[in-house]
Amino acid sequence: MLRPTRIRDLLGLALLAAVVAWLLIRSMYGSLPPIPVYAGASLYPVAALEVVLAFMIRSRVGKHEIGDGPRQLHPITAARAVALAKASALVGAASAGVWSGFLLFLMPQRAVVQAAAEDTSGVLVGAFAGVALVAAALWLEHCCKTPEDPDEPSGGDPAT
Repeated sequence: MLRPTRIRDLLGLALLAAVVAWLLIRSMYGSLPPIPVYAGASLYPVAALEVVLAFMIRSRVGKHEIGDGPRQLHPITAARAVALAKASALVGAASAGVWSGFLLFLMPQRAVVQAAAEDTSGVLVGAFAGVALVAAALWLEHCCKTPEDPDEPSGGDPAT
């Protein structure tokens, strides 16, 4: 049985990534190129695709259109969507952590280092993109749960 992604695991990963990034940035910031605003924006399209996929799967599951027939959601497709959601949640948490580590270093430096002030907007875009990907991934995972069966005493589990 596949268990839902735990928020505390994602927070732990983000915290670890933030600490490691902060330690690395502390010693290497002067040798890094400027961070453009769009540097972390690559996760936004992935998050948007996962939200669309989540709504499509949610619709099919809600209408009990699960099976291997035409216009039905194949169970393997739902299982792949759960795997995508779990992996994306981890990537989003790690990414948000790395960008947060950057931000923790940049915020005190903004008043004295012009480059830190200029890099802050790109770092914020990246951090929010990581959070958006985690949210989309958790929503996708939630939408892949099987509908509740009145014969079962507990709720549905994610599709496996």
